[in-house]
Amino acid sequence: MHGVIAEEWGREVVDNSGWQRRWEVAFSSSFERADNEVHTAAVAPEMVGSTAVVAVLSSCQIITSNCGDSRAVLCRGTDTIPLTVDQKPDREDELMRIERGGGRVINWNGARVFGVLAMSRAIGDRYLRPWIIPVPEITFMTRNSEDECLILASDGLWDVMSNEEAGEIARCLLRRRRRYLMADGVSAAQVVADNLTEIAMGRHSSDNISIIVVDLKPKRKRQPRQ
Repeated sequence: MHGVIAEEWGREVVDNSGWQRRWEVAFSSSFERADNEVHTAAVAPEMVGSTAVVAVLSSCQIITSNCGDSRAVLCRGTDTIPLTVDQKPDREDELMRIERGGGRVINWNGARVFGVLAMSRAIGDRYLRPWIIPVPEITFMTRNSEDECLILASDGLWDVMSNEEAGEIARCLLRRRRRYLMADGVSAAQVVADNLTEIAMGRHSSDNISIIVVDLKPKRKRQPRQ
């Protein structure tokens, strides 16, 4: 996906749209292109699909794009801020969109499109078109000096852990690693991702568990011993 986004961002701009609009177009085109490639390349059956959550970081912005129920969460100081909103069939605006298009949302072990899919947007899952769409929602967040880390994860984590708990675990582990400048060769962000995965598995999460953690603090170099 990152390669597709880079290509779409690099396309020549034919109007004078602002930078935010340019990112919105690039993300929307990238998700549509990924969906089309899955379909035309026949790499997966019609009933296979995936969520996607993407983050682009600059020195002053965090730009996120999500399709489905994977989530991006920002740890800022003592706050945990969701940067995306899960696209679920019972979300009011998504429910209205589905029903206006002639679809139905049935409660079968949770709200599901036609009693099958528990999210309202996805890449793939073409057997449920036009109700399941690959259209992402894009958000922009200005960075500041209190930003600790960014957590990108699938619902295998969020089904068994709140944003706040994940943020607290991430903050504690990151600060401990930074304080003692661990020299084991493992990044602090990877330690957080591994711990969150282990906790989700220990709580018997029944869904896919994919977690990426991005450390947003400047790196300090370990000083050699005298």
